[in-house]
Amino acid sequence: MSRIAGVFKTSHKAFIGYLTVGYPDIETTVKAAVVLAQNGCDLIELGIPFSDPLSDGATIQKASQKALEQGVTTKLCLEVASRISRKVSVPLVFMSYYNPILHFGPQAFCEACSKAGIDGLIIPDLPPDEGSELEEATRNCDLDLIYLLAPTSTAERIVLVAKKSRGFIYLVSLTGVTGARRDLPPELEDFVKRVRQKAKQPLCVGFGVSTPEQAKRIAAIADGVIIGSRIIQLLEEDASLKALKTFAASVRKALG
Repeated sequence: MSRIAGVFKTSHKAFIGYLTVGYPDIETTVKAAVVLAQNGCDLIELGIPFSDPLSDGATIQKASQKALEQGVTTKLCLEVASRISRKVSVPLVFMSYYNPILHFGPQAFCEACSKAGIDGLIIPDLPPDEGSELEEATRNCDLDLIYLLAPTSTAERIVLVAKKSRGFIYLVSLTGVTGARRDLPPELEDFVKRVRQKAKQPLCVGFGVSTPEQAKRIAAIADGVIIGSRIIQLLEEDASLKALKTFAASVRKALG
């Protein structure tokens, strides 16, 4: 069992928090990861900044752009991940678009991830029918490759992702991009149920999740919740990270 899969043992509802590496700066990324881990976050998703983040909404796009302007590279992200892995015991996952990985070299990237303490990869723009090279590289390095499904995914796509995804399956709660939203779509329960019928992996819901109340609703139907944009906003609003600490604890409480 991988460290990621181990998060979901005994029906534990997972809280997955997202940070853009280097936003607002490297030191805050490291400190925020520690705050999340100490206040109920079960897994930390580290976003590698990319110039064309098609799946990200305005909040994460802005964070990614600022990080790039400050010189954050894939190599630096690996160094930051290594620092974080020595400070926290929770699994770490890189969220990256495929272009930086292809430029680095899939096998070399996965080897570097393993050395840095990374446990898995989430690649939003990598379709499961085109992921064979990265799948082989991740298996060689004992990394989980986590695929995404959207409400528009066909039955055939669900079956394919259920066959290939390792660690968990990332369910996009709505069509569109990431971003904190007031309400989650009413059809979310039906979407999760549809995937559950074909997949044995834990199911985690992200995109648009921004409150403990929304997290509680998701916990009733899925195995974990992924929160990103709201965490980035809290870093902007309170440099002391006290607001982040309070928010993380409230989400953990809501999940049970």
